[in-house]
Amino acid sequence: MLEKTEKKMTEKTASKREKFVELAENRTRNAIRAIRVIAKLGNKNAYEYDDTDVQKIVRALSKEVEALRARMSRTGGKDTVEFEL
Repeated sequence: MLEKTEKKMTEKTASKREKFVELAENRTRNAIRAIRVIAKLGNKNAYEYDDTDVQKIVRALSKEVEALRARMSRTGGKDTVEFEL
């Protein structure tokens, strides 16, 4: 009986791990694509911006990465980053 319970727990843990890996890979790919789309704004022939705008964008993205790191660490944290130029 104990072996069945242990086996069920192991399967459940493996299932949670598989789901995490699947979602993490997809969401990370989507985030990378989104950053690349933002980078396309660097075309000076199509857009007008200055270094202050670039700094604001980079700062907002960096803060969001730090918030991600905090939420995934043991310390927790639920900061959200709002962005506006």
